[in-house]
Amino acid sequence: MTNIAFIGLGNMGIPMSRRLIEAGHRVAGYDLTAAARASFAAQGGRAAAVLGEAVADAECVITMLPTGKHVRAVYEAEGGILASAPRDALLIDSSTIDIESARAVSGAATAAGFAMVDAPVSGAVPAAAGGRLTFMVGGSAEAYARARPLLDPMGANFFHVGEAGSGQALKICNNMLAGMTMVALSETIALGEKLGLDHQTLYDVIVKSSGNCWALEKYCPVPGPVPTSPANHGYAPGFALPMMLKDMRLAQQAAGSVHAATPLAGAAVALYQMAAAGGYAEKDFSAVFQLIAGRDGQPQAGATPVSG
Repeated sequence: MTNIAFIGLGNMGIPMSRRLIEAGHRVAGYDLTAAARASFAAQGGRAAAVLGEAVADAECVITMLPTGKHVRAVYEAEGGILASAPRDALLIDSSTIDIESARAVSGAATAAGFAMVDAPVSGAVPAAAGGRLTFMVGGSAEAYARARPLLDPMGANFFHVGEAGSGQALKICNNMLAGMTMVALSETIALGEKLGLDHQTLYDVIVKSSGNCWALEKYCPVPGPVPTSPANHGYAPGFALPMMLKDMRLAQQAAGSVHAATPLAGAAVALYQMAAAGGYAEKDFSAVFQLIAGRDGQPQAGATPVSG
């Protein structure tokens, strides 16, 4: 049993912290919003009113926050984690943020005497709830060895991918591909519709052919073929479209920093921007299909092909 502080009790933080509680750890949680703290307390955690209280006796601090700006503030500000947590606490940041911020926070943590890893995850809310996340961990081998058993209740796959910041680098590459693949799949299904093919036929054939991909097999963006996909639930966000847009922008930022050509990713960013501005900002990222197929911003009830 370990004393863990979990900072950031949002869509991912709540199910991740629940897994830790169910594994028998003592978990204190902190979030800026009272509703998030109440939700955390309802699942058996100890909600803290201030950040310093949550981390005061922590043996491990895990953060899951929206952006690099938030991560730097929580770690580096007066009264933040580096000032308030015990020096022997292990720090794990599972946010998806820019590589520069990840490395800056890790450097500050090391300078203050802490061991730290960046450990972003792949897998949306259902994977977090089921303990099936994939962790991509950057940091020293020693810090990874300490982190690994604490990550176990939350994940199914664990990879030590390099030095500090490497976890963020790999996560950015992964999500860039996922974002582009969903756009390509959406174009394919929209074309199939106009050619008179129904969704189930498209799925049945492509999933057994060279065009198969995770976006189709597990996260099909139209109602019908994959019952658990957001498309069958009004595009309720498992991974919200604005979050994918954020990650795609992070990938473009990273590509620019190393002069890497990513023209397809750039085009995908533009489509997610259009979708976010066009009525899909509260939906799952797979709702980009609705934009590409010429929908009106409201999820369709069924999978009837569109005549073309």
